[in-house]
Parts: sequence; structure tokens; C-alpha cells
Amino acid sequence: MSQNTSIRLRVNYTGRVQGVGFRATTKDLAQGRDVSGWVRNDADGGVTLEVQGSVAETKAVLDAVRTTLRRNIATESSIEIPLVPDEPPGVRIAR
Repeated sequence: MSQNTSIRLRVNYTGRVQGVGFRATTKDLAQGRDVSGWVRNDADGGVTLEVQGSVAETKAVLDAVRTTLRRNIATESSIEIPLVPDEPPGVRIAR
């Protein structure tokens, strides 16, 4: 897969990921990247991130989240999902 191919990933994080600024930090880490999507707290205590962009940009965001928040993440799982056309740029915090 080319690094310029667009993808969308749904990533689920568990661990100490709520009440620690995880969503705001994830949003900040995505700033300046050519990605779109959202991040939200889940009822089960986890956090879900959907991020869309080129393979390279998406990977850069996920790597930054892993590096910056590694002490909070117990598990991370991701699946590729369909692209969302015309989604506004940036990662927003969803409720």
C-alpha cells in the first residue's frame, strides 16, 4: 500500500485513558497533520479514535499517540474502515 493512499482506522485504547487528558492530547497531536476524524470516551472506560488520511499521516498520528500516552495505554487495537467523504479537516473531540 502506497504511503499516499488514503485510509481510515478505528482504534480502541484501554488502560488509564479517561480522566487524564487523552482526548485533548490526541487532538493536539493530530494538529498540523493532514488528517480528519474524532476521538471519544466510551462507556466501557476505553477511548475510540477514528482517524483518516494518507497512510503516512495516519501512521504518524498513531505513533505520536503511542509515544506520548504510552504510560496510559494497556491495549490498542485497530481496524480499517470505509473512508468518510468530505469530513472536515482535523480531529475533533466527540461526545
